Amino acid sequence: MIMTAPSYRVRFAETPDDVCAAQRLRYSVFVTELGGDGPLVDHEAARETDIYDDHASHLLLEDLARPADPVVGVYRLMNQTQALAAGGFSSRAEYDLSSLSKGNRQLLELGRSCLHPKYRGGAGMVHLWSALARHVQNSGTDLLFGVASFHGTDPEKLAAPLAYLRAFHLAPPQIRPRAIGPGAVPMPTQAIADRKSALREVPPLIKAYLRLGGVVGEGACVDKAFNTTDVCMILDTAQIPSTQMARYRDGAAN
Repeated sequence: MIMTAPSYRVRFAETPDDVCAAQRLRYSVFVTELGGDGPLVDHEAARETDIYDDHASHLLLEDLARPADPVVGVYRLMNQTQALAAGGFSSRAEYDLSSLSKGNRQLLELGRSCLHPKYRGGAGMVHLWSALARHVQNSGTDLLFGVASFHGTDPEKLAAPLAYLRAFHLAPPQIRPRAIGPGAVPMPTQAIADRKSALREVPPLIKAYLRLGGVVGEGACVDKAFNTTDVCMILDTAQIPSTQMARYRDGAAN
């Protein structure tokens, strides 16, 4: 329980210490809470890191009422220029992204999104998404994309929600990434006996993307290191309802 009212601020990381604070929050969520691991996870410093961090922009949600440890939410953003410097987008390890690269569309990859447990389901995410919406508009982004995760690595246990996503939210062919690599698994094509029940099994972040018109790529990827099963989400900013975009762009402006 949060003892005092939060005092939110959203900003981009400006210093190495800022990035370290984001990595510590990621460690507490992805490693400590969800059981993930990986070759670049720094257990001694309790930081979840990878090769893309030095090239990306890190959007920080801070609660200034916690001056000793203010970062309570993060998003990692990577545009095409940053991806070129990093050797590619981070999603390329799991998905063939060539369909997104056609044309002159401006791409922005979203990744490593997480919130401190005490700040979930409240205004914190609205503040984070408001800042993201303003950045998207100011940067002229056409397509948002990135992997989003189900907890667990057994696709059979996730058959219903994965089949639901494929049946009702599959991306059109011209912007449909395809799962690749050793962790790639097909999404089930089974009939959806109980649509509401299947939707309840979809993680909240993925459902939030769906409400904005998000769609998914073909296939899922099992990431055993992070104890997740991933799907590729794509959001065409031109398809986001203007009322929704305005709500997030203006709703929590600081």
